[in-house]
Amino acid sequence: MSRVFAHAPLLLAPLLVAAAAAQNSAPQPLPFDERIPAARDIEFPGTMTVNVDATDIQRAIYRVKQTIPVAQAGPMVLLSPAWLPGNHAARGQIEKVTGLKISANGRPVPWTRDDVDVWAFHIDVPQGVRQLDIEFQFASATDEDQGRVVIAPNMLNLQWEQVSLYPAGWFTRRIPVKARVTYPEGWTAVSGLPATKVGRDYVYDEASYETLIDSPVFAGRYYREWQLTPQVDLNVFADEPEELAATPDQIAAHRRLVEQAVRLFGAQHYDRYEFLLAITDEMGGIGLEHHRSSENGVAPGYFTKWSEGPGPRNLLPHELVHSWNGKFRRGADAWTPDFRTPMRDSLLWVYEGQTQFWGYILQARSGIVGKQDTLDMLANMAASLDNRPARTWRPLIDTTNDPIITARRPKGWVSWQRSEDYYNEGLLIWLEVDALLREQTGGRKSTDDFARAFFGMRDGDWGVLTYRFEDVVATLNALHPHDWATFLRTRLEGLSDRAPLAGFEKNGYRLIYTDQPTAAFRNNEKRRNQSDQSYSIGLVMGKNGGISAVVWDSPAFEAGLDVGDTIVAVNDREYSDDRLKAAIAAARGGTDPIRLLVKNDTRYRQLAIDYHGGLRYPRLEKIGTGEGGLDRLLAPR
Repeated sequence: MSRVFAHAPLLLAPLLVAAAAAQNSAPQPLPFDERIPAARDIEFPGTMTVNVDATDIQRAIYRVKQTIPVAQAGPMVLLSPAWLPGNHAARGQIEKVTGLKISANGRPVPWTRDDVDVWAFHIDVPQGVRQLDIEFQFASATDEDQGRVVIAPNMLNLQWEQVSLYPAGWFTRRIPVKARVTYPEGWTAVSGLPATKVGRDYVYDEASYETLIDSPVFAGRYYREWQLTPQVDLNVFADEPEELAATPDQIAAHRRLVEQAVRLFGAQHYDRYEFLLAITDEMGGIGLEHHRSSENGVAPGYFTKWSEGPGPRNLLPHELVHSWNGKFRRGADAWTPDFRTPMRDSLLWVYEGQTQFWGYILQARSGIVGKQDTLDMLANMAASLDNRPARTWRPLIDTTNDPIITARRPKGWVSWQRSEDYYNEGLLIWLEVDALLREQTGGRKSTDDFARAFFGMRDGDWGVLTYRFEDVVATLNALHPHDWATFLRTRLEGLSDRAPLAGFEKNGYRLIYTDQPTAAFRNNEKRRNQSDQSYSIGLVMGKNGGISAVVWDSPAFEAGLDVGDTIVAVNDREYSDDRLKAAIAAARGGTDPIRLLVKNDTRYRQLAIDYHGGLRYPRLEKIGTGEGGLDRLLAPR
């Protein structure tokens, strides 16, 4: 034993020296080789072509053949669109681009993917080549765990960024392209980009690549079109033909939506506008804006269950407003010359927040959603934000980074993490702007005046007019002098334990809670298949007792509940939504806690929620009598 210990230091010494050397080593970084040319505003040497076979609906595969002119031999980079307008992040689905083959003059041209920008492909153009011939497939999702399903048995959504590449080095508005698509027999296709039908093929008008990407297609077997105005059409696709049975009153409400929007903004930033609406539970849902169209996906029942509640009917008003706000007027840091340059989202509180504001106003003005339902939906929104303690550490402006940080993945603690709050809290800020304008001008000015001043110029222009924070402030000051910069920065950059609710209170309403849910609250619960007890014990329940959300610092949080738990029993009775609500109501004003049996995976535990405030559901209560600012804001023009 003594000999082992005597020799141990001699044996370990070399190892200790090596370890010390490794800890002190100092590697140098490899040089960064940026071989992708920056976009320039110069003429492109020719016209690209894109030909798509979209007939393989069974396997959900688009097959692409493309030609790209080249100006000279040597290094060249081809790009798959990554940073897509309206997505606010790099969402290009490069992982679904398969079978890529590039050739020139009948000979293969090898490609190498960039090891930093994975949407980029490096090639070496041979001497004497004037055109590249490209083939690949877009293997779209066949199940929602692979991403959004875009090809279903009776409809599809063709987005051009999925079926095309483009050359680096040019502004995309300077690259001309001609596209042609073959659709399944008997299908109709609609896009904001005009096309000529030739048999099963649609031959699209030549356009810039920027315009092509901004002109997606809905196509399908069951289709109906309604002309809303001389410039705007409602194009509806459905899984089943009975879903196309819209009543005249329903179409009249959509017609009023367009008319009210045009009266509000005073200009139209499109030559024609196509609502693309899919009523489906087979193709994935969507809401995405474009200059001359919008992609809208809703569940079955949009027309046939109209009387059951507002459902998703805010979607079309929101996306229509984006033609003015987000497409024509766009934050300067969000505009990019190509689809590789990263966007910056600091002005999304205008881009999305004010669009959210006008979407709700226009739904009421048009009657797509009634005034009372609109008030109740606004109450739901305000209560959700007012019970979000994350604002005590994370300012609203930081949530404009969320599309990049989170990529819209689910969060376990939304109330403490925050989400893309610039949408709904942006709405509250603009409602307060409206209230201040009315208050300080004696009712002579409102956000209607801002809308016309900021979005209403250059009728018919569907280019892009950028703006900065200072432009927003200047427009407000031109309407009425005020320290708008400080007001906005306080709302955007400040911390608070309460949501900005002054826009309601100054405009004639206050947020209250009662023990009975509004019709809009019940409709939202039904549509989401949940029971929402956020404002009492702090739980949102999903199917079969599963917990969908827990409000941070709520009674449920203090009791130790978490997303992933399942409530098995309430007060020794098998769980049901009604039993939980009854237990909350029965505990009001008492001393006995609400007892729960909870399951997580294979483990069970008993716990108690010490809450005695009863059921609480949000609604807006009228302040005083007569017509207030919010009443006037929701009234049709």
